[in-house]
Amino acid sequence: MSEASTSPLLAAVVAHYDELTAYVQRKVGCPAAAADIMQETCLRLVLSAGAAVDNPRAYLYRVAGNLATDHLRSGRVRDRTLVVGPVPDTVADSRADAERVLLARQRLAVIARAVEELPPRCRQVFVMRRFDDLDQGEIATRLGISRNMVEKHLRHALAHCARRLAQAD
Repeated sequence: MSEASTSPLLAAVVAHYDELTAYVQRKVGCPAAAADIMQETCLRLVLSAGAAVDNPRAYLYRVAGNLATDHLRSGRVRDRTLVVGPVPDTVADSRADAERVLLARQRLAVIARAVEELPPRCRQVFVMRRFDDLDQGEIATRLGISRNMVEKHLRHALAHCARRLAQAD
């Protein structure tokens, strides 16, 4: 016994596939979109194969019709948001220009020097927080110091880095 004969929905798909495809294609106006919608229709029917349906053919048309309507709606939204027209000759470059890259590198070098100037324990706390992304409690536990001391080291490190950046600017 085949699967189609055991499920009224699958039997209806086999019996009405061509007419249903033509219906969807008339509705959406595109054979490729109609094929996609029919595939989605079959998938939905397979997933709901255990459902009790009084009129399988009407149910098929309802599912396919709803999917076709959804496709048309999403197409209208897409059409409203996409700008159709010629591609401009010049497009803004999203990469940073050379001057901005140079400034960023200079600022990074200032911060790196400022971090190196920190006392060893303060530098260690700063690196653990900013680069290792550890929370203050974890840092305190690992270093055997209080959370208040961790906060004090972080405040000192941030203030020192900010001063160095201000001096460089």
